[in-house]
Amino acid sequence: MKSKTSFGCDTITAEVPEVLNKAEAGDDPHYFDFDLDRGIRAQVVEKLESSPLLALAKGVGPQASGIYALYFKGQSQPAYIGKASKETTKSARTLRARLAEHVGKIRGRQNIALNDVKCRYLTFASEWWVFAAEFALITHYQPEWNASGFGSKTPGVGRPGTDRVSRWNALFPKR
Repeated sequence: MKSKTSFGCDTITAEVPEVLNKAEAGDDPHYFDFDLDRGIRAQVVEKLESSPLLALAKGVGPQASGIYALYFKGQSQPAYIGKASKETTKSARTLRARLAEHVGKIRGRQNIALNDVKCRYLTFASEWWVFAAEFALITHYQPEWNASGFGSKTPGVGRPGTDRVSRWNALFPKR
């Protein structure tokens, strides 16, 4: 396929390979596709793992947007990854507010104590990076408590039309 590109007064006509995507590229040694997901994931994992591990308590975290990881009973992998986005979500929660919600939830449960849970968090210059970083971290770690009923989108009791008890609620019933 021929392609024309103009640079000021000059026009260049060149043969452009008809390879349109990775699947069609096969073993083409000339094909390259930027793997932005891998680049974002590697950087955010490295930064998160080098950030301080803190006790989960009221007042932890800044009044800013960002992502956070919760660690249960000294595990090296996060049990939960979450985000707080004060400018792009209806709740407009900050990291401090979101972590405080988790403090309250854990305090009201059996089989878990607040001192069983530690946290790390990162802030970003752009709200967009909050969403990208959360997705990258969940993809990388596949945390046990994500999709278990722990986060704000809790499946189970309290949701209209269901009496289902979430996995998290079964492990850590209300006091």
